[in-house]
Amino acid sequence: MPPSNSNSVPVNQLLASLPQEEYQRLVPYLEPVSLSLGQVLYEVGETIEYVYFLDGALVSLVSLLEDGSTTEVGIVGNDGVVGIPVFLGGHFTTNRAIVQMAGTAKRMDADSVKTEFNRGETMQRLLLLYTQALLTQVSQTAICNRHHPLEERLARWLLTAQDYAFSNSLQLTQEFISNMLGTRRSGVTVAASRLQQAGIIRYNRGRITILNREALATMACECYGVVKREFHRLFDLDLG
Repeated sequence: MPPSNSNSVPVNQLLASLPQEEYQRLVPYLEPVSLSLGQVLYEVGETIEYVYFLDGALVSLVSLLEDGSTTEVGIVGNDGVVGIPVFLGGHFTTNRAIVQMAGTAKRMDADSVKTEFNRGETMQRLLLLYTQALLTQVSQTAICNRHHPLEERLARWLLTAQDYAFSNSLQLTQEFISNMLGTRRSGVTVAASRLQQAGIIRYNRGRITILNREALATMACECYGVVKREFHRLFDLDLG
């Protein structure tokens, strides 16, 4: 049977949505792996050997400039997959994929993924839907980084991270967040301090605890809702 989430244990939602027959066909090729904080799954220009179906891990897709500066352009959690160029035919990517929250995943070699995708069954449909949802996230992130204040962007990012982490407590340094948001660490320090003073978060020694999610959602820009609604629409999930 496909994995379930009946006990609130993080499982990959794409795999969980497969019919039993298709899932059982994939089982021999799905290798459980543990992903560590800061682990790079692939670098810019590298041929992608494995596709990762995330369970409890969180992975950032990061763009790099020649001067070494970075900005997160996409984020993948347990509702997605890392390595979409494999089934789109590109084989490698212009982004770095880096683990921002440690956790588990199931990886599948690239050739097996392409074989399954080319069958044209449920897996193909789900992967294409996810790709459309991810493109929405990437485009919305571009708009967000250009037009919205840092505090709103930080609130949006923390909400997304909390959704995927299944926890109010997030192991995140301000330096890491500044790299993801493409801004200076000093700016993140100021924005995080304001959220802390408002009683919305607590920050201590590289760990952020979300104390008031409702207030954080009010603080966040519209981009969080836009992306979340599109994921729900495409996968016909219950908005609750």
